[in-house]
Amino acid sequence: MIYLDNNATTAIDPRVAEVLVSELRSGPANPSSLHGLGRTARAKIETSLDTIGRALGTRLDRPGGPRLIFTSGGTESNNLAISGIGEPDNDGRLGPIVLSRIEHPSVIVAAQSLASAGRQLRWLDVDELGEVRVDLLADLIAGDPSSDRPAAALVSIMSANNETGVIQPIERIAEVCRAARVPLHVDATQSIGKTPVDLDRLGASAVTFTAHKFHGPTGIGCLWLAGGVKLRPMLFGGQQQLDTRPGTEPVAMIVAMAEAIRLACAELDDSAQHMRSLRDQFESELRSLLDQIVIQGSILRGQASVAEGRRPVPARLPSTSCVSFIGADRQSMLMALDMAGIACSSGSACSSGSSPPSHVLTAMQRPEPEIRSALRFGVSKFSTVEEILPACESISLFVKRLRQF
Repeated sequence: MIYLDNNATTAIDPRVAEVLVSELRSGPANPSSLHGLGRTARAKIETSLDTIGRALGTRLDRPGGPRLIFTSGGTESNNLAISGIGEPDNDGRLGPIVLSRIEHPSVIVAAQSLASAGRQLRWLDVDELGEVRVDLLADLIAGDPSSDRPAAALVSIMSANNETGVIQPIERIAEVCRAARVPLHVDATQSIGKTPVDLDRLGASAVTFTAHKFHGPTGIGCLWLAGGVKLRPMLFGGQQQLDTRPGTEPVAMIVAMAEAIRLACAELDDSAQHMRSLRDQFESELRSLLDQIVIQGSILRGQASVAEGRRPVPARLPSTSCVSFIGADRQSMLMALDMAGIACSSGSACSSGSSPPSHVLTAMQRPEPEIRSALRFGVSKFSTVEEILPACESISLFVKRLRQF
């Protein structure tokens, strides 16, 4: 199998797997227990927090400073942030949530569930290249007492899109949010190990990430909270993690995630260069083999805008290619490639079972033929040059066959 679906999940790094197995074999580990084994488990969590903080540019040992909540992964972290951040008004009502139209389903559906209970949502549009319209954000946040329009209580924007790889201007977004005194949640699930992440400098109030996206184990993630950010819990019945996410912490998973983050950040420069080289080779080879393809969010589609001086083309993750093969059906291609031993996807892994049309490309207002024919490919630091050419040849073969029908 040629695995080109690394935006969905990554293979665990063998070095991380060794750490995980070693911890699982080390014996019982409940960090809430007061005996010696419990104290040892708690010490391992504290060491892991220090490792994660050093790798991601944040101090997690200062009273009243930033803190890290361990969760089961990105979906839980996003749900926790969407439902738990934002102060109610004097009448106890929670203000609107502003989110972009290209967020991951774990953000969008969580927000929509709150909307069904009466909370207002405001949607931030994106341009044709998939970058959010920062120029519209301040107006979406602002309230108007004269018309009984409340100010937003939370903004949620991802750091990089999981389908197109387009990197979002989070620092500019954070400036707008700070000026409006509204908390900003950032889903950084796709960024760690691919682009530099400095949590203290990012300017966000909360940041989501999950280990299986950067060669760690599945089932462990985090929600980072800036100092002073309050969070309403979703779960009850225990006092772990300052009552915000009760339940016995999975010590082995936490230790393994810390090692995965350490390796991902320490090897970032080499890994990003390697992935970018493979991605560029992949896209170049496809262009040489096929006509009528569109690399979503790429510079090729932005040349007119650049020439007219309207805006620069946004950067993309070094690992990600979202390709529209005009005239071919994405579902048929997906099945044919799977049978040929090539793994890719037609959108978010959380919805690929039913494979609805991409809400991301729809939000970008791409033409229907592009949406119908789009597949997502993602390389990792473990992908190889030897995989690219045969993958492109198989893709080209199946696209040409499907275009004949």
